[in-house]
Amino acid sequence: MGIAVNGVDIDDSAIEAELPHQAQADNPLRQAVHEVVLRTVLLQEAERLGIAGEDDDQRIEALFAQEVTVPETDEDSCLRYYLSQPQRFRSGDLVEARHILFQVTPAAPLELLRQTAELILAELQARPERFEELAREYSNCPSGAVGGSLGQLARGQCVPEFDELLFRLQPGELAGRLLETRFGLHIVQARRRVEGEVVPFSAVHAQIADELRRQSWQRALHQYLHILVGRADIAGVELEGAQSPLVQ
Repeated sequence: MGIAVNGVDIDDSAIEAELPHQAQADNPLRQAVHEVVLRTVLLQEAERLGIAGEDDDQRIEALFAQEVTVPETDEDSCLRYYLSQPQRFRSGDLVEARHILFQVTPAAPLELLRQTAELILAELQARPERFEELAREYSNCPSGAVGGSLGQLARGQCVPEFDELLFRLQPGELAGRLLETRFGLHIVQARRRVEGEVVPFSAVHAQIADELRRQSWQRALHQYLHILVGRADIAGVELEGAQSPLVQ
């Protein structure tokens, strides 16, 4: 494939061995190439610095431990994060909800479903009292048999995009747009709402500190990799925009 890192050729067999690990990527071959090249850059740097290990993974981990500096997370940073995202640190919020699901199937492709769902949404915006009737007629969810009712839902019970939309709606509000999830298209309405309480800062301080440390680590690691890749002489492939499991 004509790929080399600092004058060292990358053997096609290394890329073939990496391919199964990247099977879920949008472009498995490209991602496998990126991964092998990046690991080669890191292992060469470990060699240059005299960093040892029982295997390549340990050498890379030791390289990160030595070269990637992550600032400590202080109390003020945790408190600012806590105050900036009050909805994330609530407990006990409940919303009574109902929906109409238009499920994508081979017999009902997405665009055809979208046209039907848009017509039903427009009808409900004009005549909201028809929700139960139309849910029974059109919904592909078992809840359709009870007028689309999902009962009371707590945060985190639904897929994230459904959860996010539902908890933004006011009591009685019908979402003004279709919601697309892996299940299909949804018309969503919030009915009654039970407000929970804000969790005290002391109860989530450790969780916030861990999250901020992970974010700092990822930023520092990406910066370090960017420097190494920019310094390396890489022929035959462009690593710009590569996403590697090494930096998750």
